Amino acid sequence: MQKTRFSNIICFGEVLWDMLPSGAKPGGAPLNVAIHLNKQKIHPILISKVGNDTEGNELLDFLNQSGLSTNFIQTDISLPTSKVLVTLDDQKNATYEIVEPVAWDNISFTAEIEKAANAADLIIFGSLASRSNITRNTLFQLLENSEATRLLDVNLRPPFDNHEFIQNLLLKSDFVKLNDDELHTIAGWQNKKGSESELIKWLAETFNNQTVCVTRGANGAALWFENKLVEHPGFKVKAEDTVGAGDSFLAALVTELSKHENPQVALEIACATGALVASKHGAVPNYSKTEINQLRNSGSIG
Repeated sequence: MQKTRFSNIICFGEVLWDMLPSGAKPGGAPLNVAIHLNKQKIHPILISKVGNDTEGNELLDFLNQSGLSTNFIQTDISLPTSKVLVTLDDQKNATYEIVEPVAWDNISFTAEIEKAANAADLIIFGSLASRSNITRNTLFQLLENSEATRLLDVNLRPPFDNHEFIQNLLLKSDFVKLNDDELHTIAGWQNKKGSESELIKWLAETFNNQTVCVTRGANGAALWFENKLVEHPGFKVKAEDTVGAGDSFLAALVTELSKHENPQVALEIACATGALVASKHGAVPNYSKTEINQLRNSGSIG
């Protein structure tokens, strides 16, 4: 990574309502990461767009109540606020039905967000936001005009998993976070095979990513950092739903690496945070540092 001390962070991309079996919950990976960073006492800028509708107003109210600024949340006069149908399997793992077009497909490049990008030292963005030309071009302009570290959160959600766009985003990124299935999928695009550790090193070298983090669901994660691989087996919890668990993991990892924490310890804290969130309802539940440390000490919940 170019830097590991982050104070000005941008989270760019989708904000939406996750339509869970238990009811509607605010969501979207950039929104979730921003809220979890805020819980870690880091105050990011969230750049996105909502519709001029009730759902959009309610989402703005939620963000304000969560302590996040809505100054960079645009309003679209024609496209609706995004809703995503979330289905949970027997293991509480989530699958998503994502409609289009919606307001966050139309995020405009403005002088205000260009100024914010120029002041940022970390820009977090997801691959899903690249599905539309307008938002993708806005993202590329932000990345081109900023010297910030670029963190790509891969979310391969068919049919929004265009190989060319994803690989272009990888080439623009310093830090990549993805899950083990996504790692093998991307390697398969280039007919690359091997062990997970071999593929992590291949990804880092092929796309010039200084840092690569691969999550393994209930089985922890691996982190390629400063040309070394560290791993953690994860923590055992009874999952309520996995929505937002990866986002909380990423926020914790960024926070701990920003503190110049030992990468192994940073990964452990991130795994504990993700597992704790998976044990609760919704993408952004309430939790405390004490709960995270208790899980680290005990190794499991329930």
